[in-house]
Amino acid sequence: MKSGILYVVLIVLLSGSLQQLKAQQVTVKASIDSTNILIGDQIKLVLEIEKPKNMDVQFPLIPDTLGAGIEVVQRLPVDTLKLENKERETLSQSYFITSFDSGVHQIPSFYFKLKFDRMLDSVATKALSFQVFTMKIDTTKGPVDIKPPYSAPVSLKEVTPYILGIILIAAILFFIFYYIKWKKKNVPLFRKPEKPLEPAHIIALRELDRIKAQKLWQSEKIKQYYSEVADTVRAYIENRFDIPAMEQTSAETIGVFKQNKELIDGTSLDQIQHILSLADLVKFAKYAPLPDDNNLTLMNAYFFVNQTKKAEVKAPEKSVGESDGAVEEEVAVQ
Repeated sequence: MKSGILYVVLIVLLSGSLQQLKAQQVTVKASIDSTNILIGDQIKLVLEIEKPKNMDVQFPLIPDTLGAGIEVVQRLPVDTLKLENKERETLSQSYFITSFDSGVHQIPSFYFKLKFDRMLDSVATKALSFQVFTMKIDTTKGPVDIKPPYSAPVSLKEVTPYILGIILIAAILFFIFYYIKWKKKNVPLFRKPEKPLEPAHIIALRELDRIKAQKLWQSEKIKQYYSEVADTVRAYIENRFDIPAMEQTSAETIGVFKQNKELIDGTSLDQIQHILSLADLVKFAKYAPLPDDNNLTLMNAYFFVNQTKKAEVKAPEKSVGESDGAVEEEVAVQ
């Protein structure tokens, strides 16, 4: 008799606890973003539960397949959404599902496990359904060929080796053509530029006269003045002594003269050293020379050219008497 009374009391207490759990207004929902898809397409399945914050919940454990023909492709983590009521919250979890079988497919109910004040319960969602359609085939057209693959656009990195190869081949062909052409002319493929027909000192003195007439340093064109004087002297040295002064530094050119003292005397060496050294200071060290230095530089250039120019060899002129004597002697011999 006592055991029966205890059993009844236990049932009443348990039912009261369950009613208290239900009174927490727990709502669950399952939804899909589409009810009609083509075979192989994916739809999004969302499970939601709205509950009090102090209630523990366990989401349904969904396997890789949902019944026959429905496959779970991806599971996303649980997301929490805060509500205006700070004591409540909404939890949601999304899944991507697909099917490769045409027809109507049923998504079963999902059960959420709840725990509140050591009481356990579960709440289920409603079952869902969706339909899978296949592609329509026009049988009146007969067999259709498979579409060819799309051609991907060619990038610059892929064609660069081919472009360089074409340029290299064209350069080789041009060189061969150029070589054959010059071979037929029986002249060297590469030859030194011909020296000017005028003597080197004539050209140099004419250039120095032009620089003097321009009055560059008087117009505060100091750098241009020294550059033109130095270039004129270098060109004269190159044409007069076959020294590549236009490509050499000032120190290299002066060093050649110091090693070959027979080329010029000591005075000419001092003059060329003064011209080139002062020109380098003006061009590269931004040196500001005095007016006397400007005049002296041009004078040294004139003196250097005149003192080192080649002597003009004139043919000896025969006198009239010598010519007549030779004629008489020739007649006597005959």
